[in-house]
Amino acid sequence: MLKHKVIPIVLLASLACSLPVYAEPHPSDSAFDNKIVKRIKVDNIYNTIDYLAKQPRVAGSKAEHDAARYIEKQFKSHGYDTKLQPFEFTSYKHPDRISLSVSGFEDTEWELGSLTYGVSGQATGDLAYAGPGRESDLEGVDLTGKIALIKRGEISFADKVLNAARAGAEAVLLFNNSPGAINGTLGGPNEDLIPVLALTKDQGEELLAKLEAGESLTATVEVEGADIKESTSYNVIATKKPDRKKSTGQIVVVGAHHDSVEGAPGANDDASGAATTLELARVMANMPIDTELRFVTFGAEENGLLGSYAYVESLSEEEIESTVGMFQMDMVGSRDAGKLIMYTVDGEKNIVTDLGAAAGSRLSETVNYGREGRSDHVPFAEAGIPAALFIHAPVEPWYHTPEDSIDKISKEKLQEVAEIVGAAVYQIARPDTPALKNARVAPKKVEYDFEERELE
Repeated sequence: MLKHKVIPIVLLASLACSLPVYAEPHPSDSAFDNKIVKRIKVDNIYNTIDYLAKQPRVAGSKAEHDAARYIEKQFKSHGYDTKLQPFEFTSYKHPDRISLSVSGFEDTEWELGSLTYGVSGQATGDLAYAGPGRESDLEGVDLTGKIALIKRGEISFADKVLNAARAGAEAVLLFNNSPGAINGTLGGPNEDLIPVLALTKDQGEELLAKLEAGESLTATVEVEGADIKESTSYNVIATKKPDRKKSTGQIVVVGAHHDSVEGAPGANDDASGAATTLELARVMANMPIDTELRFVTFGAEENGLLGSYAYVESLSEEEIESTVGMFQMDMVGSRDAGKLIMYTVDGEKNIVTDLGAAAGSRLSETVNYGREGRSDHVPFAEAGIPAALFIHAPVEPWYHTPEDSIDKISKEKLQEVAEIVGAAVYQIARPDTPALKNARVAPKKVEYDFEERELE
């Protein structure tokens, strides 16, 4: 997922206990739900994740292209009309060398990381703390010619670095807000960026403690060999047309992204979503429908939602107007993440969340909604298409790390999401339901609440 609070073990246990626990199909009172639910084979999802997560699938790499071709082959085996949609983007090579020295810490071995699209450069200056790096945090802080020490959280990495640069900083030291390394992106090339290095939580807090005690620290940051080049990524599109005599003329999109960040095998982020998308496509392959179904896995999500933007930009005005819902699944299988939630870009309910909440109430428990971007539902929402992100929040401690591996995946969580999304999509697509007109018609009303629940 594009773009980690400390999650105590007790809290993780509490969250896990509150989840519905079932790996087998969970019957509903609705015969229509069970047409989906009883066909889902969670082992198919798990095995696809295992296959995809053998290595990182960085956008533009051979591994990502291989993953896209594998996914297309699976869609095609279920009888779908398929297409690999290529798009060009600017890819990034991480620096050959990064280093940090800080006065008073001459014997320290720094655990350093870099961020995708970070720039090369060298800077020396006094260290100054800038909180989470929001514009409001920088009021009254003199960063001119200094190295900004910034804590992860609140806003994107890119905004932190750009805010510090505009305030006069020469470089940024970004430290984590939970244990482990930072592995993220600055969103894309930007000539206004300054060099940035990532630190662990402990090392960042040690520097902060010295500054808060009134000590003066001088730091030197060096980043060498970062490189930007043009690359190609791919979306995988699988389409099932309805019977012409029953067609409502409407389209539903079910999506996930198949790329991962560098260094992370991406079992949960987002092989879990891609594999669940594939399984729902298999389940619905031979079912009667009156609504066009499009199952799409996107490339280069981790580089700034590039694949989903490319897909939406390729749509005609008629296709956009005909698309009544977009269901995005991102990070839907981690045993160590929180409960399922549906995020919309504007924090408002729409037909996708209505359908998801209703399906959840029939199958396990009602799913609440919240406000969040940072995944492939965003371009759809910006185009006026009702869209929501299905994800477990807060995310797992292994997010964007080499530990995002198959052994952390929960079949119970995969089953839960596949059932809810599958039942919600089929509520639109089954031929005996009235056509859903541009999100103005909802299923049987259920009560579900807004939650201020953060992803990290």
